[in-house]
Amino acid sequence: MRLKTDFCFSAQLAISALVLALVFCAPGCKSPAQPSDDDTSPSQPVQVTADYIELGRITRISKFRSGVGHDYSDSYESCRSMKHYFVPGSYPVKIYSPVNGSVSYLTPEWAGTQVGIKAGARTFVIFHVNVFSTLKVGDVLTAGEQIGTHIGTQTWSDIAVWEGNRLLSYFNVMTDAVFQDYKNRGVGARSDLIITQAARDADPLTCSGDTFASQGNIPNWVYLN
Repeated sequence: MRLKTDFCFSAQLAISALVLALVFCAPGCKSPAQPSDDDTSPSQPVQVTADYIELGRITRISKFRSGVGHDYSDSYESCRSMKHYFVPGSYPVKIYSPVNGSVSYLTPEWAGTQVGIKAGARTFVIFHVNVFSTLKVGDVLTAGEQIGTHIGTQTWSDIAVWEGNRLLSYFNVMTDAVFQDYKNRGVGARSDLIITQAARDADPLTCSGDTFASQGNIPNWVYLN
């Protein structure tokens, strides 16, 4: 009798847990636990000791959680671009490793190559690179080491930072010394380049698959001097 009672109690707990999961997470939703990258101070550890791009050729940068490009979100958020686009004003544009790390993957894209650079618990993803022919998976890179050039006028350059299944803003993992170059171009603070999760949730975007059907009311771009 005790065994049957324990079994029934365990079954009731399992059913209760399932009901709670259905209540708090409707079909298609993501994890209810939502770590966010809303701090205006750097996310520790700061690892970017060299910029990934030739900043002097860049005219504007999209904000983290913008409505630019396409949906690129993590396990905790949806329908927002959780990376940064960099729009060149002239070419060619040199691309560098922003960190001390190693090449974790090289994936062909419709334009150029997607480069993954592993540094500690993070992977820095640089899109649309015309990589040097000598670059290969496993190569150890030094921050500031050139790995190629941006593919060209057919698309913008973009960068994403993964920490597990969470996306971070590139600007929240760089040193003050690197960010000073952006201040010199008229960016007042890191927060100018980040739409907080709360602000984005209050001004939600709509998506059709990975395509943005709206861009929201919050400005998506920061223009450089």
